[in-house]
Amino acid sequence: MKHAEAIVVVAVFAFLSGCVAQQADLKQTEKVLQQRIKQQDDQFSQTRARQSQEISTLRDQELPQLRGELEKALYLTQDLQAKQEDLKHRLAQSEQQAKKLEQLAAKMDADNTTRHAWVQKSLDTQDAKVAARLDELSRAMEQAMVALKKDIADVVQRTNDTLAKRVDVRLEEQQKEFTNNQERIEQVSQKFVQFNQALTGFREALTSLDDRVGQGEHTASAYAADVNKSIASVAKTLESVGQKVTARLDEQDHRIESLAKTTGHASQKPGARPQGTKPAQRSAVEPGAGAAPAGQVSSAAAASSSVTIAAPQESSAPASAQGNEEPVDRARYERVLALFRDGDFEGARRGFAAFLSEYPNSDLAPNARYWQGESYYGRKDFGKAIDAYDRVELDYPRSEKAPAAILKKGYAYLALKDMKRASSAFKQVVTLYPKSPEAGKASDKLTQLKDVQ
Repeated sequence: MKHAEAIVVVAVFAFLSGCVAQQADLKQTEKVLQQRIKQQDDQFSQTRARQSQEISTLRDQELPQLRGELEKALYLTQDLQAKQEDLKHRLAQSEQQAKKLEQLAAKMDADNTTRHAWVQKSLDTQDAKVAARLDELSRAMEQAMVALKKDIADVVQRTNDTLAKRVDVRLEEQQKEFTNNQERIEQVSQKFVQFNQALTGFREALTSLDDRVGQGEHTASAYAADVNKSIASVAKTLESVGQKVTARLDEQDHRIESLAKTTGHASQKPGARPQGTKPAQRSAVEPGAGAAPAGQVSSAAAASSSVTIAAPQESSAPASAQGNEEPVDRARYERVLALFRDGDFEGARRGFAAFLSEYPNSDLAPNARYWQGESYYGRKDFGKAIDAYDRVELDYPRSEKAPAAILKKGYAYLALKDMKRASSAFKQVVTLYPKSPEAGKASDKLTQLKDVQ
């Protein structure tokens, strides 16, 4: 017990000692807190004074500005609310329209289904009718082809007969022309002999003149001057006459060669009869030194005081007809082609149409048909140009104008914006005429069309 009491007393004493120490610490802490509170009161007073100053500044300067901004924000808010209400109203209308559109779409789907069924049924009926019609057309085409082949055979036969008659007439005309040429050549030969005789007389007169010149210097000088002038005049005249005669002879040779070629070409045409006679060769006539005659030269012996020499006169023999130098159809063709080159497309078109009507079997018919298409093309009438190019391709597939016609047909389709048919025409040129100059152009156009696509 005593021991426990002692412990209690010690504990109480220790507790009391601790309380005293704590009171001292509390007093010290209280002093420190009072100092701090005082400092904080001073700081609070300063802060309060500064805040009062800032509040007065805000009240006098920034508050009116903030009120204005607030009023503006309120106005914007009201405007936004009005727009929002408008949008809600429009949204409601849009929803109503969407519902109506859905109903209309459903109705259209039903109508389309009904129409599709009706169209399908109608197409099936039309297909059956078209198939039957195609069968009828096929049979009609077969019958027409048989009749057409027969008509073509008849036309070819009649054409060959007509061509044979024309060739015979042409050969007779050429034979007559050749005979006339032979006669003219003989006349030129006779005139050449006469010219040599006249030249001999001129030389004799010149010899006589030289003898007379020796009689005296003064008289000889006068005679020499006259003779020199006469010689110069005669030389010029002889040279001119020689050139004319040479030109005539060359012209006769050219005409004879042209007639021979035309005759040989006509003999190779279908239905033409072989030529029975060959043109004889012209006998060569060698002119004198420096000139060949085309007229006569008359000379008289020198008189006692002067020598008179007649100038050569041009032959009065009729010149060869110029119309026979080239075929009539070629001359007509060149005249019409000149119209095209001058830009008269309408005149060229009519001219080529008339040419094809008058000379349907001419060798120039493919060219005329092609240039007829070019005339339409120049007038931008591309549909008729295509028809003319097709005629060249169908009627004259072996003509040199066939690839050019197919190529220009492709250009015409390009002008009409029909790229599919234009491409087909260019491919046809490359396939059928791969070695022609037009094949390269067609290949370039095909490349351009591929790049565009």
